[in-house]
Amino acid sequence: MNERKLNDVAVIGLGVMGSSLARNFASRGFSVGGFDLDVEGARAMAAKYPEAKLDIASSAEELLGRLERPRRIVLLVNAGRAVDAVLDSLDPLLEQDDIVVDGGNSLFRDTDRRDARAQERPWRFVGMGVSGGAEGALLGPAMMPGGDAEAWERLKPVLESIAARSDSGPCVGYCGRASAGHFVKMVHNGIEYGDMQLVAEASVLLRRGLGKSAAEVGEIFAAWNEGELESFLVEITANILRTPDPKQASAPLVDAILDKAGQKGTGRWTVLTAIELGVPVPTIAAAVDARALSSFKALRVEAEAAYAPSQGELADLSVDDIGRALYASKIASYTQGFQLLEAASAEFDFGTDLGEVARIWTAGCIIRARFLDRIREVYAGDSPALLALAPSFVTDLGARVPAWRKVVSRATSAGFAVPGFAASLSWFDTLTTAHGSANLIQAQRDYFGSHTYRRLDDPDTVVHTDWPRFD
Repeated sequence: MNERKLNDVAVIGLGVMGSSLARNFASRGFSVGGFDLDVEGARAMAAKYPEAKLDIASSAEELLGRLERPRRIVLLVNAGRAVDAVLDSLDPLLEQDDIVVDGGNSLFRDTDRRDARAQERPWRFVGMGVSGGAEGALLGPAMMPGGDAEAWERLKPVLESIAARSDSGPCVGYCGRASAGHFVKMVHNGIEYGDMQLVAEASVLLRRGLGKSAAEVGEIFAAWNEGELESFLVEITANILRTPDPKQASAPLVDAILDKAGQKGTGRWTVLTAIELGVPVPTIAAAVDARALSSFKALRVEAEAAYAPSQGELADLSVDDIGRALYASKIASYTQGFQLLEAASAEFDFGTDLGEVARIWTAGCIIRARFLDRIREVYAGDSPALLALAPSFVTDLGARVPAWRKVVSRATSAGFAVPGFAASLSWFDTLTTAHGSANLIQAQRDYFGSHTYRRLDDPDTVVHTDWPRFD
């Protein structure tokens, strides 16, 4: 009886994402080893998909013993302590130039710590964001590796073979040094939060403001997905809104779902990091706040009863107005995300190529959208100071400002909560105001704290005023 050849790659953590990625590797012709603390569950999964011929080990030692050297090991375990626990168990077993890839949603600062640990070891470490959900992991995700550049070169042919593909190639690419891969994935998820909030707000305005049924709004989203708003989130929203409730076929399933949004932390991490770096991301922050407020369901029910708010009709709004406001707000959100990526690359010396990030996101990931090709083109040339200042996007935003203002003003006047739309428009208005309100803030700071200020006619000189009192 012939012995099985050594495995090409190993996956540790065979939950929904890990098992899907392992099967993806196998479908591309790789022999795949796997290990999970739930060994019997892992074996049952492998038996369910015999075509993958997954080699399930009963221990980490057994897994590594059946792996080609130098070894390639992908971790898909819960972010946090679980990753450290796996690294602790692997550390004494790893050899020269073995590669460990953390493919979970790890906080980038944890990745920096793990990368520093690997610098003192013979093995190599790569932090890699993976996007696309279970289906993407199985059929082709977008992947964002960062860290050890030499390790990336060895991983490249393997990862390119399983990645999603767009017209620009496989949706995987080196994102930069240290924790760049997980930072890029964090920002991806932050933009995702913003996108989902904006799409949800558009749906509410169409249904409650314009009086359309869920199925009708589903058709509108399907039509939008044929044009400039084409994206994965718009596509799935069209499908969601047209899905009937299995318990009551005459009603849409979405209306039976409790309106309390979950979150795993990546959106919050994005906002906190943006604050630390001094980069405004109000669309993403509004989305995080909206999810947090949604969790207070009982409080919202009590508040509605106390104030008995009324929501008026939005008779003078059109479907096109809402679509144009959605598109403009999405540009604002992506602009904020790319500004954060650029600031982080400079601050942490990642060396991130923003055009490559946009290319990776063109397929496979949750925020894939038609205009990412345009974003890639913007960063392929002389990059503007801000994505929204690229000439083509200036034209796009400028043409949509009237509808954008109309949607936000009518919605707020009628009592509809549109925090994502409103924050995006306020960001735009602040950005496009050359002389804003911060002069008074500086005067206040100098008045109560002698923090000084600078004058317009002499910006290089620091000034303090002994402010008079007019009692």
